[in-house]
Amino acid sequence: MFCFQCQETFKNSGCINNGVCGKTSEVANLQDFLIWISKGLSEIAVKGKDKESEVVDRVILNLFTTITNANFDNTAIKERIVKTVELMNSLREDKDYSEAARWSSVDFSEISEKINSQEVSILSEKNEDIRSLKELITYGLKGMAAYTRHAKVLGYESERVNNFIIKAMAELLKEKTIDELISLTLETGSMGYEAMATLDSANTKTYGNPEISEVNIGTRKNPGILVSGHDLKDFEMLLEQAKDSGVDIYTHSEMLPANYYPKFKKYENFVGNYGNAWWKQRDEFEAFNGPILMTTNCIVPPKNSYKDKLFTTGAAGYPGCEYIEEDKDGYKDFSKIIEMAKKCDAPEEIEKGSIVGGFAHSQVMELADKVIENVKNGDIKKFIVMAGCDGRMSDRNYYTEFAKKLPDSTIILTAGCAKYRYNKLNLGDINGIPRVLDAGQCNDSYSLIQIALALVDAFGVESVNDLPIVYNIAWYEQKAVIVLLALLSLGVKNIHLGPTLPAFLSANVVKVLVDNFGISGITNVEDDLKTLVMK
Repeated sequence: MFCFQCQETFKNSGCINNGVCGKTSEVANLQDFLIWISKGLSEIAVKGKDKESEVVDRVILNLFTTITNANFDNTAIKERIVKTVELMNSLREDKDYSEAARWSSVDFSEISEKINSQEVSILSEKNEDIRSLKELITYGLKGMAAYTRHAKVLGYESERVNNFIIKAMAELLKEKTIDELISLTLETGSMGYEAMATLDSANTKTYGNPEISEVNIGTRKNPGILVSGHDLKDFEMLLEQAKDSGVDIYTHSEMLPANYYPKFKKYENFVGNYGNAWWKQRDEFEAFNGPILMTTNCIVPPKNSYKDKLFTTGAAGYPGCEYIEEDKDGYKDFSKIIEMAKKCDAPEEIEKGSIVGGFAHSQVMELADKVIENVKNGDIKKFIVMAGCDGRMSDRNYYTEFAKKLPDSTIILTAGCAKYRYNKLNLGDINGIPRVLDAGQCNDSYSLIQIALALVDAFGVESVNDLPIVYNIAWYEQKAVIVLLALLSLGVKNIHLGPTLPAFLSANVVKVLVDNFGISGITNVEDDLKTLVMK
């Protein structure tokens, strides 16, 4: 295997035996093959002028399946390979296709050699710079696919985004110049921004605009179900099915922002948030005692002590853990999880108190006059965008220390699980405005962009680069990649990215990003404070 799509990849170079995330070489190679034939399916659709919904849905699910920490189940991935090849065989015409689009066998005894070959792997492209850009685009498409699928289950989609995903996947099979790939990279970012906008509309029109909310982080005495991941539709279905069961529902990690949506607050058994970022789940899931539903990625290989209580759905999967299917109408029956919860002990309380969040764009716009007044009078001197991902490596303590040492005149804008590095610190407020404004999930980085664009108008400057806003963003996986590309497509410059720059960026591609966008890595807290905040 070879995989370098996440920030924790081995020695910031590439995983070659097993993934640091926990996936086996078999799963890694199956995922590479799934992406390869998904490009082939896209080519068939493009050449046949056929982007019917079945093709779009299949490619989007396949991309989502291969996001870091989403699906470790080789059986499930094989099933998706079979369905993809069968769809290819049903649509293929008498045209000139690439090998990926010509693939027709679903006999794994015949295709195992191909699956394990370098021909379909990341390393099939020998030119390092071409490979770097193609992987950057591929990872952006994976993040875009995740956001697109979340919107689709709520009945919202963008035809432009759907068509772009299919077009871009097909383009990645072709020989391309550096300039052509740079152009496609920025187009990927632009479409990523539209995908986030579509998901924002889906979430807010379905569940209401997020509200400033005080979220309980303690526990009650009832048995509970813990929900992690990003899919709000799954969360809603579980809440509705469990509302009269005597079982409490808690969010974990990236599901925390569900606590901010008005529609969910009507459920009396919706208790609050339990625990922290995804990487602490092995201890926190064990302490929770009850069953856990993983709606999307961020699975850590489970301990045996709770593995039989871990359920997956959607793009997620783990061998030995029960998978919850949806019916033809998109309904999922969570009764088995609810009945299991009734027989479990109540969660062990691991902390007490509350945290505040819900500062999405609509809510912050209501505070706009107050924010602008505090900027103009000098009480707020800078906004620090610290959105992105958290991870298990100790070098991420940097973000906690950075937040602690920020001047009292600064406001942190955040979204994604990176917030768990500082959202429970007592950083206070500025004239009633909390110093940590949490917009929500990683896709809610869209809110941070909308806030910045509104401030451009309010202050009458030419672009977001003229505002007192700086960017110190942590990344981990592919949804962070599409957020980064969206920012670049909007012309945002001088983003600091850490803890390390992506291993999939070649030296020449890094130079392009530095020269054109001022992208840089992080160094140490003291020096970065001087560079970002004190200048």
